[in-house]
Amino acid sequence: MFIIFIAHLPANGWALWIPARFGFSDATEIFVFCSGMASAIAFGRVFELHGLVMGSARVLYRVWQVYWAHICLFLAVAGMLAFLQINGWTSDDYVGKLNLWHFFEDPIFQLPGLLTLTYVPNYFDILPMYLVILAMLPVIMIAYYKAGRGAVAALIIAFWLIATFRLVDFPAEPWSDRRWFFNPFAWQLLFFTGFAFIKGWLPAPPVKKRLLFLSASIIVLTIPFAYFRILNEVPELRRIANGISDLTVKSEMGLLRYIHFLALAYVAWVAVGEGGQRLLMGGFGGKVVRVIKKVGQQSLAVFLASLILAQGIAIFRDELGLKGTVTGDVMANLLGFAGLIAVAYTVAWFKGEPWRKPKEKPAS
Repeated sequence: MFIIFIAHLPANGWALWIPARFGFSDATEIFVFCSGMASAIAFGRVFELHGLVMGSARVLYRVWQVYWAHICLFLAVAGMLAFLQINGWTSDDYVGKLNLWHFFEDPIFQLPGLLTLTYVPNYFDILPMYLVILAMLPVIMIAYYKAGRGAVAALIIAFWLIATFRLVDFPAEPWSDRRWFFNPFAWQLLFFTGFAFIKGWLPAPPVKKRLLFLSASIIVLTIPFAYFRILNEVPELRRIANGISDLTVKSEMGLLRYIHFLALAYVAWVAVGEGGQRLLMGGFGGKVVRVIKKVGQQSLAVFLASLILAQGIAIFRDELGLKGTVTGDVMANLLGFAGLIAVAYTVAWFKGEPWRKPKEKPAS
């Protein structure tokens, strides 16, 4: 969530140091993989206890929530930017920077596209991909209960191949042939990998030095083909990177992106120890981890807030004349982090329904 905020904050110097700059995979892979794991926890038990019909109903209810979250997110960001511009509170065309003028100039044509997900600006492309993948979950569970894990693996790979060879695309805007940036039939591969680990369909990998060395080597050897400073200085590496672009493409989840992410995840998993015990130690580190956990537990609300905060804080920074400065970067990122944490704890408080708890009697 914090990395996603950094990546979405316009003109952010800190974005030069996020994982996307040093490898094929980035925070999007982390988000989708963890979403698959969380879905196994949230929905897998429902399928086990109540069967396919009720499990599918629970998933479709979540799809419904994510759909309206996407619509409201778009309207909130577009409305905020429009309000600031028409009132002269900004000196730049922030609506144009997100390529939203088509929506304001022809709302009678773009509003149906927004509601049918055939108009998906790039800034708003993660949630549509996520809700399509969620909608695929009942299909995967039916395959599992009817034919077992082998059928599930075949189905997941088949979907990924369909996306890889561009057999299925989703239109992203009515006036051009631009497609969704994230093809859900490709990204479901990563989602259901995380889902399979939690469900026990895939065993936890063994902790072995050879496997750890292999994973670390993949991560290190990837850097020269992903880090822009190296690519700008070494034309030979740039040509190789361009030559393997089909394997590192983001829209269709290129195979090397998938391998790179698994290597990164394995190293991280080994580093934190069994059950994350090294992260859960006391002291300052443990407190930081608890805050990060809280943010992760409210990922949808925090994600929605992060995209709104990223635009609002960027405008605030720019109007102060701090764009492109170290001070501006520090201020903007720390404000954003504080906002994400505040949203996470606020949403958790409301979800706890404190008004249902019996009122404590005052001490005599």
